[in-house]
Amino acid sequence: MKRGRRFLADSGGGAGAELVLALPIMLVLLFGTLELGHYFFTEHQILKGVRDGARYGSRQSFVDANCSGGSPSTLPAGIVTSIKNVTRTGFVSGGTTRVNGWINNDVTVTLSCPTTAITTGIYNGADNAPQINVTASVDYPSLLGDLGFLNFTGMKLNATQQSAVLGI
Repeated sequence: MKRGRRFLADSGGGAGAELVLALPIMLVLLFGTLELGHYFFTEHQILKGVRDGARYGSRQSFVDANCSGGSPSTLPAGIVTSIKNVTRTGFVSGGTTRVNGWINNDVTVTLSCPTTAITTGIYNGADNAPQINVTASVDYPSLLGDLGFLNFTGMKLNATQQSAVLGI
């Protein structure tokens, strides 16, 4: 009987039991925070790339990108590839991608001719101005997806940016 009372009154090991109960919650919070931070970083890289691609595309000549006759010209394949490379890597010639697994097929480059009235800038009085549109749809490369308990298969990050062609 004395042993039973002594066993019930013993408080040794209480901290270990609390750790066992709290550890799963703490791990989920830690890994969830890491994954969320990686998600926002990846999203930022894609947005930055699309902006850079549109900015680079806006500096193409009016010979290659124009709206003569109200319809957009077809951009030369070399310029489209260069815009895609700048979008993905930051360099015209290509290189290491900003986001793992980001390929040229994930980037779409189009030229459009919006018909809005232009009253300022280099297009003042023009019927329409050529506009480069860069869109990216990239599979999200999960930071912790290889661990098996976080599966983001099929999750896409999307970004789009437009810029008027300046002909520089």
